[in-house]
Amino acid sequence: MRSLIVLAIVGLIAQLVDGSLGMAYGVTSTTLLLAAGISPALASASVHVAEVGTCAMSGVSHWRFGNVDWSKIVWLAVPGAVGAFLGAVVLASVITAEAAEPIVAVFLFSLGVFILSRFSFRRHERPVRERPIPKAFLGPLGFVAGFLDAAGGGGWGPISTPTLLSSGRMQPRKVIGTVDTSEFLVALAASIGFFISLSFADIPWQLVGALLVGGLIAAPIAAWIVRLLPARIMGTAVGGVILVVNMRTFLGAIGVEGNVVFVIYALIVLVWVAALTHSILVNRQEKKRTVAESQPA
Repeated sequence: MRSLIVLAIVGLIAQLVDGSLGMAYGVTSTTLLLAAGISPALASASVHVAEVGTCAMSGVSHWRFGNVDWSKIVWLAVPGAVGAFLGAVVLASVITAEAAEPIVAVFLFSLGVFILSRFSFRRHERPVRERPIPKAFLGPLGFVAGFLDAAGGGGWGPISTPTLLSSGRMQPRKVIGTVDTSEFLVALAASIGFFISLSFADIPWQLVGALLVGGLIAAPIAAWIVRLLPARIMGTAVGGVILVVNMRTFLGAIGVEGNVVFVIYALIVLVWVAALTHSILVNRQEKKRTVAESQPA
């Protein structure tokens, strides 16, 4: 009973972060289940079944707070669902996505640096200029993110969110809301793939229920937070999370090992904290300037 309560709390925290930053639910929950000795296929299956419920609640919450760009949902979610179904079948066949992890980490780390610089350190320039995103770009992005999400136990948010953010064509809250809402179809397709490839009785339903309860509680809170945070601060927060999460794999991919890793890790965290502080200060200055310009002379 105690372990289920702990798992529900983990599900709550994971969904709070995921719903606020557009990533981390699958990665956090899957990592915990793997540490508990559950096989990769069952861990990913459990998380995706729970995500069907949490993503539905998150999507409704983001919609109610105006965080969803519905024109991009179909073009992102349908290819994502196809990729997720195939990824679930691949994982259940004992083929993992480990070989792709270094490449994905290098890609995401590079995006994290770009996003951090775009949203935190650029002044006197709007970090976002809303423009259309080509459907030919959204489809492949959704497919790759969906496949890696199911095959690797997490990846929909970490790949989709920073990629869309780096384009500078969508407000961060719209990116997060759209990605989270699209994930419902991705999680549903992955779950169907796991149900076909695995035994229905093998799935640890108590763990699924615990993750689901925690996620359902956190989803509306996260959507409310997204609506409140300014674009500059939100983008900086997401960029920092991407760097911290992918840093170890990124350094391993480029051959950096030993104690140097911890030094670089500390430097990255310090840069992120400095960037977040800078973003808050700049946002306050911009707000004061806007108020002053709106007042009659």
